[in-house]
Amino acid sequence: QVQLVESGGGLVQPGGSLRLSCAASGRTFRNYAMGWFRQAPGKEREFVAAISWSTFYADSVKGRFIISRENAKNTVYLQMHRLKPEDTAVYYCAADSDYSSSAYYHRTTADFGSWGQGTQVTVSS
Repeated sequence: QVQLVESGGGLVQPGGSLRLSCAASGRTFRNYAMGWFRQAPGKEREFVAAISWSTFYADSVKGRFIISRENAKNTVYLQMHRLKPEDTAVYYCAADSDYSSSAYYHRTTADFGSWGQGTQVTVSS
């Protein structure tokens, strides 16, 4: 239903910061709940953060990452601070049309119907 394109990934040292962006093509972006997931080599895709009219974070990133959105630009962001090597993964943006549900109810891959292609984040010295 919506096209998503992630950007902003790259190589960063431990303790550093990156900001990921996800641009959406949908004209009803403001009515979509948005999420970020990540997948490391050999591991399952895991929840990172979600935002609708509220926000919710995985315990592994809470206090370090901030999800935000700018509806006028059809963009959702993931500001990442104090990055750790275990944060290394491909980060995926996702969208769900059920904006009425809080971010707490957007914590699994099944909760989202649209996905971007991902952007690589590598945290290494």
